[in-house]
Amino acid sequence: MSDAAARPLPAARSLSLSRGPNGSTVSRARTPRILSIAGTDPTGGAGIQADLKSIAANGGYGMAVVTALVAQNTHGVRSVHTPPVSFLREQLDAVSDDVVIDAVKIGMLGSVEVVDEVRAWLRASATGPIVLDPVMVATSGDRLLRADAEAAVRALLPMVDLVTPNLPELAVLAGAPIATDWATALDQALALSREHGVIVLVKGGHLGGTSSPDALVDAAGRLGDDRDQQVVEIVGARVETSNTHGTGCSLSSAIATLVARDGDWTRALDDAKRWLTGALARADELVVGSGNGPINHFAELWDAAGIGEADALGRALDLDGHRLDETDAAVAPASITDAWWDDVEPVRRRIDESPFILGLGDGTLDAGAFTHYLAQDAIYLREYARVLARASQLAPTTEEQVFWAEGASGSIVAEMELHRTWLAEHAASGIRVEPTPVTAAYLSHLLTAARSTDYGLVVAALLPCYWIYQDLGERLVTRSHPEHPFAGWLDTYADPAFAVSNQRAIDIAGAAAARADSAGRERMRRAFLVSAAHEEAFFADPLARLAATGP
Repeated sequence: MSDAAARPLPAARSLSLSRGPNGSTVSRARTPRILSIAGTDPTGGAGIQADLKSIAANGGYGMAVVTALVAQNTHGVRSVHTPPVSFLREQLDAVSDDVVIDAVKIGMLGSVEVVDEVRAWLRASATGPIVLDPVMVATSGDRLLRADAEAAVRALLPMVDLVTPNLPELAVLAGAPIATDWATALDQALALSREHGVIVLVKGGHLGGTSSPDALVDAAGRLGDDRDQQVVEIVGARVETSNTHGTGCSLSSAIATLVARDGDWTRALDDAKRWLTGALARADELVVGSGNGPINHFAELWDAAGIGEADALGRALDLDGHRLDETDAAVAPASITDAWWDDVEPVRRRIDESPFILGLGDGTLDAGAFTHYLAQDAIYLREYARVLARASQLAPTTEEQVFWAEGASGSIVAEMELHRTWLAEHAASGIRVEPTPVTAAYLSHLLTAARSTDYGLVVAALLPCYWIYQDLGERLVTRSHPEHPFAGWLDTYADPAFAVSNQRAIDIAGAAAARADSAGRERMRRAFLVSAAHEEAFFADPLARLAATGP
Protein backbone atom coordinates (compact mmCIF):
# COMPACT_ATOMS: atom_id res chain seq x y z
CA MET A 1 0.00 0.00 0.00
CA SER A 2 1.36 3.45 -0.90
CA ASP A 3 2.10 6.09 1.73
CA ALA A 4 -0.76 8.30 0.51
CA ALA A 5 -3.27 5.47 0.36
CA ALA A 6 -2.39 4.37 3.88
CA ARG A 7 -3.44 7.63 5.52
CA PRO A 8 -6.78 9.45 5.46
CA LEU A 9 -7.35 12.80 3.83
CA PRO A 10 -5.82 15.58 5.93
CA ALA A 11 -7.97 16.73 8.81
CA ALA A 12 -8.79 20.35 9.58
CA ARG A 13 -5.86 22.25 11.01
CA SER A 14 -7.40 25.70 11.47
CA LEU A 15 -7.41 25.69 15.29
CA SER A 16 -4.57 25.91 17.74
CA LEU A 17 -4.42 25.87 21.53
CA SER A 18 -3.32 28.66 23.81
CA ARG A 19 -3.45 29.35 27.54
CA GLY A 20 -6.17 31.56 28.90
CA PRO A 21 -5.70 33.98 31.82
CA ASN A 22 -6.55 31.23 34.32
CA GLY A 23 -4.24 28.69 32.76
CA SER A 24 -7.05 26.81 30.99
CA THR A 25 -6.66 25.55 27.44
CA VAL A 26 -8.46 27.78 24.92
CA SER A 27 -9.15 26.99 21.28
CA ARG A 28 -8.60 29.87 18.87
CA ALA A 29 -8.69 30.22 15.09
CA ARG A 30 -5.38 30.98 13.38
CA THR A 31 -3.85 31.60 10.02
CA PRO A 32 -2.61 28.43 8.26
CA ARG A 33 1.17 28.27 7.88
CA ILE A 34 2.13 27.10 4.41
CA LEU A 35 5.62 26.11 3.27
CA SER A 36 6.57 26.43 -0.39
CA ILE A 37 9.53 24.37 -1.60
CA ALA A 38 10.37 25.67 -5.05
CA GLY A 39 12.64 27.67 -7.34
CA THR A 40 12.77 31.43 -7.77
CA ASP A 41 11.58 33.98 -10.31
CA PRO A 42 13.31 37.35 -10.00
CA THR A 43 10.43 39.06 -11.85
CA GLY A 44 8.01 37.81 -9.17
CA GLY A 45 5.47 36.05 -11.38
CA ALA A 46 6.25 32.38 -10.76
CA GLY A 47 8.10 30.12 -8.33
CA ILE A 48 8.27 30.91 -4.64
CA GLN A 49 7.48 34.57 -5.29
CA ALA A 50 4.15 33.62 -6.85
CA ASP A 51 3.57 31.01 -4.15
CA LEU A 52 3.99 33.54 -1.34
CA LYS A 53 1.60 35.97 -3.05
CA SER A 54 -0.99 33.24 -3.59
CA ILE A 55 -0.74 32.03 -0.02
CA ALA A 56 -1.20 35.56 1.33
CA ALA A 57 -4.06 36.33 -1.08
CA ASN A 58 -5.92 33.25 0.16
CA GLY A 59 -5.45 33.94 3.85
CA GLY A 60 -2.30 32.01 4.73
CA TYR A 61 1.12 32.78 6.14
CA GLY A 62 3.72 31.84 3.55
CA MET A 63 7.20 30.43 4.13
CA ALA A 64 9.70 29.43 1.45
CA VAL A 65 12.64 27.09 0.97
CA VAL A 66 14.63 27.63 -2.23
CA THR A 67 15.52 24.61 -4.36
CA ALA A 68 17.01 26.52 -7.29
CA LEU A 69 17.95 30.06 -8.24
CA VAL A 70 16.45 30.70 -11.67
CA ALA A 71 17.46 33.58 -13.94
CA GLN A 72 14.21 34.15 -15.83
CA ASN A 73 11.81 36.86 -16.88
CA THR A 74 8.49 37.11 -18.74
CA HIS A 75 10.20 35.83 -21.92
CA GLY A 76 11.80 32.70 -20.56
CA VAL A 77 14.54 31.02 -18.52
CA ARG A 78 18.15 32.05 -19.03
CA SER A 79 19.96 29.83 -16.54
CA VAL A 80 19.50 27.81 -13.35
CA HIS A 81 21.82 27.56 -10.34
CA THR A 82 21.16 24.74 -7.87
CA PRO A 83 22.61 25.23 -4.37
CA PRO A 84 24.12 22.20 -2.60
CA VAL A 85 21.47 19.77 -1.34
CA SER A 86 23.04 20.00 2.12
CA PHE A 87 22.03 23.67 2.22
CA LEU A 88 18.55 22.73 1.00
CA ARG A 89 18.21 20.39 3.96
CA GLU A 90 19.45 23.10 6.32
CA GLN A 91 16.69 25.38 5.07
CA LEU A 92 14.03 22.70 5.47
CA ASP A 93 15.15 21.75 8.97
CA ALA A 94 15.38 25.39 10.03
CA VAL A 95 11.70 25.81 9.25
CA SER A 96 10.37 22.51 10.62
CA ASP A 97 12.46 22.70 13.80
CA ASP A 98 10.74 25.95 14.74
CA VAL A 99 7.36 26.28 12.99
CA VAL A 100 4.34 23.99 12.80
CA ILE A 101 3.69 23.53 9.08
CA ASP A 102 0.01 23.21 8.20
CA ALA A 103 0.55 22.36 4.52
CA VAL A 104 3.41 21.96 2.07
CA LYS A 105 3.43 23.01 -1.57
CA ILE A 106 6.27 21.57 -3.68
CA GLY A 107 7.22 23.15 -6.99
CA MET A 108 10.42 23.06 -9.01
CA LEU A 109 12.84 20.35 -7.86
CA GLY A 110 15.15 20.16 -10.86
CA SER A 111 17.34 17.16 -10.15
CA VAL A 112 17.34 13.64 -8.69
CA GLU A 113 19.44 14.80 -5.73
CA VAL A 114 16.96 17.54 -4.82
CA VAL A 115 13.98 15.18 -5.17
CA ASP A 116 15.67 12.62 -2.91
CA GLU A 117 16.49 15.21 -0.24
CA VAL A 118 12.95 16.58 -0.22
CA ARG A 119 11.57 13.03 0.01
CA ALA A 120 13.79 12.30 3.01
CA TRP A 121 12.69 15.49 4.75
CA LEU A 122 9.01 14.80 4.06
CA ARG A 123 9.34 11.34 5.58
CA ALA A 124 10.98 12.77 8.70
CA SER A 125 9.17 16.06 9.27
CA ALA A 126 6.13 16.81 7.09
CA THR A 127 2.73 17.36 8.68
CA GLY A 128 -0.56 18.29 7.05
CA PRO A 129 -1.51 18.00 3.38
CA ILE A 130 1.18 17.95 0.70
CA VAL A 131 0.57 19.40 -2.78
CA LEU A 132 3.03 18.66 -5.58
CA ASP A 133 3.16 20.85 -8.69
CA PRO A 134 5.48 18.68 -10.83
CA VAL A 135 7.28 21.53 -12.58
CA MET A 136 8.94 19.99 -15.60
CA VAL A 137 8.62 22.53 -18.41
CA ALA A 138 7.96 26.26 -18.06
CA THR A 139 5.14 27.95 -20.01
CA SER A 140 7.87 29.44 -22.20
CA GLY A 141 8.95 25.90 -23.15
CA ASP A 142 12.14 25.93 -21.09
CA ARG A 143 12.88 22.65 -19.32
CA LEU A 144 13.02 22.93 -15.52
CA LEU A 145 13.50 19.25 -14.65
CA ARG A 146 16.34 17.09 -15.90
CA ALA A 147 15.15 14.07 -17.84
CA ASP A 148 16.80 11.68 -15.40
CA ALA A 149 14.71 13.17 -12.56
CA GLU A 150 11.34 12.28 -14.06
CA ALA A 151 11.35 8.83 -12.47
CA ALA A 152 12.34 10.35 -9.13
CA VAL A 153 9.39 12.75 -9.24
CA ARG A 154 7.09 9.87 -10.17
CA ALA A 155 8.40 7.95 -7.15
CA LEU A 156 7.54 10.95 -4.96
CA LEU A 157 3.83 10.70 -5.76
CA PRO A 158 2.90 8.14 -3.04
CA MET A 159 4.12 10.61 -0.40
CA VAL A 160 1.90 13.50 -1.47
CA ASP A 161 -1.85 14.06 -1.25
CA LEU A 162 -2.46 16.03 -4.45
CA VAL A 163 -0.47 16.36 -7.67
CA THR A 164 -1.30 19.23 -10.05
CA PRO A 165 0.27 18.58 -13.48
CA ASN A 166 -0.56 20.38 -16.70
CA LEU A 167 -1.43 18.07 -19.58
CA PRO A 168 2.16 17.58 -20.86
CA GLU A 169 3.32 16.82 -17.31
CA LEU A 170 0.39 14.45 -16.77
CA ALA A 171 1.45 12.58 -19.89
CA VAL A 172 5.03 12.23 -18.59
CA LEU A 173 3.86 10.99 -15.19
CA ALA A 174 1.36 8.57 -16.74
CA GLY A 175 3.78 7.37 -19.41
CA ALA A 176 1.32 8.21 -22.17
CA PRO A 177 0.98 10.60 -25.13
CA ILE A 178 -0.24 14.13 -24.33
CA ALA A 179 -4.03 14.12 -24.07
CA THR A 180 -5.81 16.09 -26.76
CA ASP A 181 -9.30 15.82 -25.27
CA TRP A 182 -10.83 16.00 -21.81
CA ALA A 183 -11.93 12.36 -21.59
CA THR A 184 -8.40 11.10 -22.32
CA ALA A 185 -6.94 13.44 -19.70
CA LEU A 186 -9.37 12.12 -17.08
CA ASP A 187 -8.49 8.52 -17.98
CA GLN A 188 -4.77 9.25 -17.61
CA ALA A 189 -5.38 10.90 -14.23
CA LEU A 190 -7.47 7.97 -13.01
CA ALA A 191 -4.72 5.52 -13.97
CA LEU A 192 -2.07 7.69 -12.25
CA SER A 193 -4.19 7.99 -9.12
CA ARG A 194 -4.82 4.26 -9.00
CA GLU A 195 -1.12 3.42 -9.41
CA HIS A 196 0.22 5.84 -6.78
CA GLY A 197 -2.68 6.43 -4.37
CA VAL A 198 -2.66 10.17 -5.01
CA ILE A 199 -5.39 12.66 -5.91
CA VAL A 200 -4.75 14.20 -9.34
CA LEU A 201 -5.85 17.66 -10.40
CA VAL A 202 -6.55 17.64 -14.14
CA LYS A 203 -6.32 21.08 -15.74
CA GLY A 204 -7.99 21.65 -19.08
CA GLY A 205 -6.46 25.01 -19.86
CA HIS A 206 -4.21 23.57 -22.61
CA LEU A 207 -7.17 22.12 -24.52
CA GLY A 208 -8.41 25.46 -25.85
CA GLY A 209 -12.04 26.41 -26.35
CA THR A 210 -14.21 28.88 -24.46
CA SER A 211 -14.27 26.99 -21.16
CA SER A 212 -11.45 25.96 -18.85
CA PRO A 213 -12.45 22.83 -16.90
CA ASP A 214 -10.60 21.39 -13.93
CA ALA A 215 -11.22 18.09 -12.17
CA LEU A 216 -10.09 16.28 -9.06
CA VAL A 217 -9.55 12.57 -9.70
CA ASP A 218 -9.18 10.03 -6.89
CA ALA A 219 -9.29 6.34 -7.74
CA ALA A 220 -9.99 5.60 -4.07
CA GLY A 221 -13.28 7.51 -4.32
CA ARG A 222 -12.79 9.97 -1.44
CA LEU A 223 -14.12 13.11 -3.13
CA GLY A 224 -17.39 15.04 -3.05
CA ASP A 225 -19.69 16.01 -0.20
CA ASP A 226 -20.04 12.41 0.93
CA ARG A 227 -16.41 11.47 0.20
CA ASP A 228 -17.54 8.74 -2.17
CA GLN A 229 -16.75 10.08 -5.66
CA GLN A 230 -13.81 9.37 -7.94
CA VAL A 231 -14.14 12.48 -10.13
CA VAL A 232 -15.34 15.99 -9.29
CA GLU A 233 -15.37 18.45 -12.18
CA ILE A 234 -15.47 22.23 -11.85
CA VAL A 235 -16.10 24.11 -15.08
CA GLY A 236 -15.00 27.73 -15.48
CA ALA A 237 -14.79 30.34 -18.19
CA ARG A 238 -11.54 30.84 -20.06
CA VAL A 239 -10.01 34.28 -19.50
CA GLU A 240 -8.57 35.76 -22.68
CA THR A 241 -5.18 37.11 -21.64
CA SER A 242 -1.55 36.39 -22.46
CA ASN A 243 -0.56 37.27 -18.90
CA THR A 244 -0.61 33.77 -17.45
CA HIS A 245 2.97 33.48 -16.14
CA GLY A 246 2.97 31.48 -12.91
CA THR A 247 -0.63 30.30 -13.14
CA GLY A 248 0.20 26.70 -12.18
CA CYS A 249 2.35 27.77 -9.22
CA SER A 250 -0.34 30.13 -8.01
CA LEU A 251 -3.21 27.64 -8.26
CA SER A 252 -1.40 24.85 -6.42
CA SER A 253 -0.32 27.22 -3.63
CA ALA A 254 -3.85 28.55 -3.26
CA ILE A 255 -5.24 25.01 -2.98
CA ALA A 256 -2.64 24.08 -0.35
CA THR A 257 -3.59 27.15 1.68
CA LEU A 258 -7.33 26.58 1.45
CA VAL A 259 -7.26 22.83 2.13
CA ALA A 260 -5.19 23.44 5.26
CA ARG A 261 -8.27 25.02 6.81
CA ASP A 262 -10.69 22.09 6.70
CA GLY A 263 -9.27 19.25 4.60
CA ASP A 264 -11.92 19.58 1.88
CA TRP A 265 -10.18 19.27 -1.50
CA THR A 266 -13.30 20.02 -3.55
CA ARG A 267 -14.06 23.24 -1.70
CA ALA A 268 -10.39 24.22 -1.86
CA LEU A 269 -10.31 23.80 -5.64
CA ASP A 270 -13.61 25.63 -6.08
CA ASP A 271 -12.46 28.62 -4.02
CA ALA A 272 -8.98 28.65 -5.54
CA LYS A 273 -10.35 28.49 -9.08
CA ARG A 274 -12.72 31.38 -8.42
CA TRP A 275 -9.87 33.47 -6.99
CA LEU A 276 -7.57 32.56 -9.90
CA THR A 277 -10.21 33.48 -12.48
CA GLY A 278 -10.48 36.92 -10.92
CA ALA A 279 -6.69 37.29 -10.80
CA LEU A 280 -6.46 36.35 -14.50
CA ALA A 281 -9.32 38.66 -15.43
CA ARG A 282 -7.41 41.53 -13.82
CA ALA A 283 -3.94 40.48 -15.04
CA ASP A 284 -3.84 43.04 -17.82
CA GLU A 285 -4.05 45.85 -15.26
CA LEU A 286 -0.46 45.04 -14.31
CA VAL A 287 2.34 46.09 -16.63
CA VAL A 288 5.19 43.72 -15.75
CA GLY A 289 7.60 42.85 -18.55
CA SER A 290 7.07 42.71 -22.29
CA GLY A 291 6.41 38.96 -22.54
CA ASN A 292 3.83 36.77 -20.82
CA GLY A 293 3.22 38.76 -17.64
CA PRO A 294 1.99 37.56 -14.24
CA ILE A 295 -1.53 37.26 -12.90
CA ASN A 296 -2.87 39.94 -10.54
CA HIS A 297 -2.67 38.05 -7.24
CA PHE A 298 -3.88 40.89 -5.02
CA ALA A 299 -6.51 42.54 -7.25
CA GLU A 300 -9.41 41.93 -4.89
CA LEU A 301 -7.42 42.83 -1.79
CA TRP A 302 -6.29 46.10 -3.37
CA ASP A 303 -9.91 46.88 -4.21
CA ALA A 304 -10.88 46.34 -0.58
CA ALA A 305 -8.11 48.67 0.53
CA GLY A 306 -9.23 51.34 -1.93
CA ILE A 307 -6.02 51.23 -3.95
CA GLY A 308 -6.91 48.85 -6.78
CA GLU A 309 -8.26 49.83 -10.21
CA ALA A 310 -7.64 53.50 -9.41
CA ASP A 311 -6.14 54.53 -12.74
CA ALA A 312 -8.35 52.26 -14.88
CA LEU A 313 -11.46 53.35 -13.03
CA GLY A 314 -10.58 57.01 -13.37
CA ARG A 315 -10.32 56.56 -17.14
CA ALA A 316 -13.58 54.61 -17.27
CA LEU A 317 -15.49 57.21 -15.27
CA ASP A 318 -13.85 60.37 -16.71
CA LEU A 319 -13.46 61.59 -13.13
CA ASP A 320 -12.11 65.02 -12.31
CA GLY A 321 -10.06 63.81 -9.36
CA HIS A 322 -12.53 64.96 -6.69
CA ARG A 323 -11.76 63.72 -3.20
CA LEU A 324 -13.55 64.45 0.04
CA ASP A 325 -11.54 66.79 2.20
CA GLU A 326 -10.73 66.17 5.86
CA THR A 327 -13.15 69.00 6.68
CA ASP A 328 -16.10 67.13 5.15
CA ALA A 329 -16.86 65.21 8.35
CA ALA A 330 -20.16 67.04 9.00
CA VAL A 331 -21.47 66.73 5.44
CA ALA A 332 -25.14 65.66 5.14
CA PRO A 333 -25.73 61.98 4.23
CA ALA A 334 -27.81 62.79 1.14
CA SER A 335 -25.18 65.12 -0.25
CA ILE A 336 -22.58 62.35 0.00
CA THR A 337 -24.58 59.80 -1.95
CA ASP A 338 -25.76 62.45 -4.42
CA ALA A 339 -22.09 63.25 -5.11
CA TRP A 340 -21.38 59.54 -5.71
CA TRP A 341 -24.32 59.40 -8.13
CA ASP A 342 -22.97 62.43 -9.98
CA ASP A 343 -19.51 60.82 -10.11
CA VAL A 344 -20.89 57.82 -12.01
CA GLU A 345 -22.89 59.91 -14.49
CA PRO A 346 -20.53 58.93 -17.35
CA VAL A 347 -21.08 55.26 -16.51
CA ARG A 348 -24.86 55.72 -16.32
CA ARG A 349 -24.88 57.54 -19.64
CA ARG A 350 -22.89 54.77 -21.33
CA ILE A 351 -25.24 52.15 -19.86
CA ASP A 352 -28.27 54.06 -21.19
CA GLU A 353 -26.70 54.26 -24.64
CA SER A 354 -25.46 50.67 -24.72
CA PRO A 355 -26.89 48.35 -27.38
CA PHE A 356 -28.01 45.93 -24.66
CA ILE A 357 -30.18 48.47 -22.82
CA LEU A 358 -31.49 50.05 -26.03
CA GLY A 359 -32.49 46.61 -27.32
CA LEU A 360 -33.98 45.69 -23.96
CA GLY A 361 -36.14 48.79 -24.02
CA ASP A 362 -37.48 48.47 -27.54
CA GLY A 363 -37.68 44.67 -27.48
CA THR A 364 -35.15 44.06 -30.26
CA LEU A 365 -32.43 42.58 -28.02
CA ASP A 366 -31.25 39.19 -29.21
CA ALA A 367 -32.96 36.51 -27.10
CA GLY A 368 -29.70 34.57 -26.80
CA ALA A 369 -27.95 37.62 -25.37
CA PHE A 370 -30.76 38.11 -22.84
CA THR A 371 -30.62 34.46 -21.84
CA HIS A 372 -26.86 34.75 -21.36
CA TYR A 373 -27.42 37.84 -19.22
CA LEU A 374 -30.00 36.07 -17.04
CA ALA A 375 -27.80 33.02 -16.60
CA GLN A 376 -24.91 35.19 -15.44
CA ASP A 377 -27.20 37.30 -13.26
CA ALA A 378 -28.52 34.16 -11.55
CA ILE A 379 -24.92 33.23 -10.67
CA TYR A 380 -24.29 36.80 -9.54
CA LEU A 381 -27.41 36.96 -7.37
CA ARG A 382 -26.53 33.84 -5.43
CA GLU A 383 -23.31 35.49 -4.27
CA TYR A 384 -24.92 38.94 -3.99
CA ALA A 385 -27.33 37.45 -1.46
CA ARG A 386 -24.32 36.38 0.63
CA VAL A 387 -23.03 39.94 0.64
CA LEU A 388 -26.48 41.21 1.66
CA ALA A 389 -26.40 38.73 4.52
CA ARG A 390 -22.97 40.04 5.52
CA ALA A 391 -24.36 43.58 5.58
CA SER A 392 -27.13 42.33 7.87
CA GLN A 393 -24.52 40.73 10.14
CA LEU A 394 -22.55 43.97 10.41
CA ALA A 395 -25.52 46.35 10.66
CA PRO A 396 -25.49 48.60 13.75
CA THR A 397 -29.28 48.61 14.30
CA THR A 398 -31.99 45.96 14.32
CA GLU A 399 -33.93 47.83 11.63
CA GLU A 400 -30.94 47.76 9.26
CA GLN A 401 -30.26 44.10 10.05
CA VAL A 402 -33.84 43.28 9.06
CA PHE A 403 -33.63 45.40 5.90
CA TRP A 404 -30.56 43.64 4.54
CA ALA A 405 -31.76 40.19 5.63
CA GLU A 406 -35.06 40.74 3.84
CA GLY A 407 -33.10 41.82 0.78
CA ALA A 408 -31.16 38.56 0.86
CA SER A 409 -34.18 36.30 1.42
CA GLY A 410 -36.99 38.22 -0.27
CA SER A 411 -36.34 40.40 -3.28
CA ILE A 412 -33.34 38.36 -4.46
CA VAL A 413 -35.26 35.08 -4.25
CA ALA A 414 -38.17 36.59 -6.19
CA GLU A 415 -35.85 37.91 -8.87
CA MET A 416 -34.08 34.57 -9.21
CA GLU A 417 -37.46 32.91 -9.68
CA LEU A 418 -37.97 35.08 -12.76
CA HIS A 419 -34.58 33.94 -14.00
CA ARG A 420 -35.28 30.27 -13.38
CA THR A 421 -38.58 30.56 -15.23
CA TRP A 422 -36.98 32.20 -18.25
CA LEU A 423 -34.02 29.86 -18.30
CA ALA A 424 -36.28 26.80 -18.05
CA GLU A 425 -38.14 28.03 -21.11
CA HIS A 426 -34.90 28.54 -23.01
CA ALA A 427 -32.97 25.48 -21.85
CA ALA A 428 -32.30 24.45 -25.44
CA SER A 429 -30.30 27.59 -26.20
CA GLY A 430 -27.00 26.19 -24.93
CA ILE A 431 -26.47 28.84 -22.26
CA ARG A 432 -23.29 28.98 -20.20
CA VAL A 433 -23.71 27.99 -16.57
CA GLU A 434 -20.29 29.03 -15.28
CA PRO A 435 -19.33 32.62 -14.41
CA THR A 436 -17.65 34.56 -17.18
CA PRO A 437 -14.55 36.62 -16.33
CA VAL A 438 -16.75 39.74 -16.13
CA THR A 439 -19.06 38.08 -13.60
CA ALA A 440 -16.14 36.63 -11.66
CA ALA A 441 -14.43 40.03 -11.43
CA TYR A 442 -17.60 41.71 -10.11
CA LEU A 443 -18.16 38.96 -7.56
CA SER A 444 -14.52 39.13 -6.52
CA HIS A 445 -14.96 42.83 -5.76
CA LEU A 446 -18.17 42.28 -3.74
CA LEU A 447 -16.90 39.27 -1.81
CA THR A 448 -13.70 41.08 -0.93
CA ALA A 449 -15.75 43.90 0.59
CA ALA A 450 -17.84 41.32 2.45
CA ARG A 451 -14.75 39.78 4.02
CA SER A 452 -14.01 43.06 5.76
CA THR A 453 -15.62 44.26 8.99
CA ASP A 454 -16.31 47.71 7.50
CA TYR A 455 -20.10 48.02 7.32
CA GLY A 456 -19.93 51.19 5.24
CA LEU A 457 -17.65 49.56 2.68
CA VAL A 458 -20.04 46.62 2.27
CA VAL A 459 -23.18 48.73 1.79
CA ALA A 460 -21.39 51.10 -0.61
CA ALA A 461 -20.33 48.13 -2.76
CA LEU A 462 -23.92 46.80 -2.73
CA LEU A 463 -25.64 50.09 -3.55
CA PRO A 464 -25.12 50.38 -7.37
CA CYS A 465 -27.03 47.13 -7.95
CA TYR A 466 -30.02 48.76 -6.28
CA TRP A 467 -29.70 52.29 -7.60
CA ILE A 468 -28.70 51.70 -11.23
CA TYR A 469 -31.37 49.03 -11.72
CA GLN A 470 -34.12 51.11 -10.09
CA ASP A 471 -33.14 54.10 -12.20
CA LEU A 472 -33.23 52.02 -15.38
CA GLY A 473 -36.49 50.30 -14.47
CA GLU A 474 -38.25 53.54 -13.70
CA ARG A 475 -37.47 54.89 -17.16
CA LEU A 476 -37.70 51.69 -19.21
CA VAL A 477 -41.09 50.60 -17.84
CA THR A 478 -42.75 53.20 -20.05
CA ARG A 479 -41.76 50.93 -22.97
CA SER A 480 -43.38 47.86 -21.42
CA HIS A 481 -46.61 46.32 -22.74
CA PRO A 482 -48.21 42.86 -22.54
CA GLU A 483 -46.59 41.70 -25.79
CA HIS A 484 -43.13 43.07 -24.97
CA PRO A 485 -40.67 40.13 -24.97
CA PHE A 486 -38.90 41.44 -21.84
CA ALA A 487 -41.90 42.83 -19.97
CA GLY A 488 -41.19 40.71 -16.90
CA TRP A 489 -37.74 42.23 -16.48
CA LEU A 490 -38.95 45.78 -17.12
CA ASP A 491 -41.83 45.46 -14.65
CA THR A 492 -39.66 43.93 -11.90
CA TYR A 493 -37.36 46.93 -11.58
CA ALA A 494 -40.17 49.47 -11.86
CA ASP A 495 -42.07 47.94 -8.93
CA PRO A 496 -42.80 50.67 -6.32
CA ALA A 497 -41.60 48.31 -3.58
CA PHE A 498 -38.19 48.12 -5.25
CA ALA A 499 -38.07 51.94 -5.37
CA VAL A 500 -38.72 52.04 -1.61
CA SER A 501 -35.96 49.49 -0.98
CA ASN A 502 -33.57 51.43 -3.20
CA GLN A 503 -34.18 54.67 -1.31
CA ARG A 504 -33.67 52.92 2.01
CA ALA A 505 -30.37 51.46 0.77
CA ILE A 506 -29.28 54.96 -0.31
CA ASP A 507 -30.22 56.40 3.08
CA ILE A 508 -28.33 53.67 4.97
CA ALA A 509 -25.22 54.14 2.84
CA GLY A 510 -25.35 57.91 3.25
CA ALA A 511 -25.70 57.64 7.02
CA ALA A 512 -22.78 55.19 7.21
CA ALA A 513 -20.64 57.54 5.12
CA ALA A 514 -21.55 60.50 7.36
CA ARG A 515 -20.42 58.52 10.41
CA ALA A 516 -17.11 57.54 8.79
CA ASP A 517 -13.93 59.58 8.84
CA SER A 518 -12.73 61.00 5.53
CA ALA A 519 -10.53 57.98 4.80
CA GLY A 520 -13.42 55.57 5.41
CA ARG A 521 -15.73 57.74 3.33
CA GLU A 522 -13.25 57.67 0.46
CA ARG A 523 -13.05 53.86 0.66
CA MET A 524 -16.85 53.74 0.45
CA ARG A 525 -16.85 56.06 -2.54
CA ARG A 526 -14.31 53.94 -4.36
CA ALA A 527 -16.26 50.76 -3.62
CA PHE A 528 -19.37 52.41 -5.08
CA LEU A 529 -17.49 53.57 -8.19
CA VAL A 530 -15.94 50.15 -8.78
CA SER A 531 -19.32 48.42 -8.46
CA ALA A 532 -20.84 50.90 -10.92
CA ALA A 533 -18.06 50.19 -13.42
CA HIS A 534 -18.70 46.45 -13.01
CA GLU A 535 -22.42 47.05 -13.71
CA GLU A 536 -21.50 48.68 -17.01
CA ALA A 537 -19.25 45.76 -17.94
CA PHE A 538 -21.98 43.29 -16.92
CA PHE A 539 -24.48 44.85 -19.33
CA ALA A 540 -21.93 44.93 -22.15
CA ASP A 541 -20.77 41.32 -21.71
CA PRO A 542 -23.69 39.39 -23.33
CA LEU A 543 -23.50 41.11 -26.72
CA ALA A 544 -19.70 41.09 -26.67
CA ARG A 545 -19.72 37.33 -26.15
CA LEU A 546 -22.39 36.87 -28.82
CA ALA A 547 -20.24 38.83 -31.28
CA ALA A 548 -17.18 36.74 -30.38
CA THR A 549 -18.86 33.34 -30.63
CA GLY A 550 -21.59 33.97 -33.20
CA PRO A 551 -25.32 33.32 -32.85
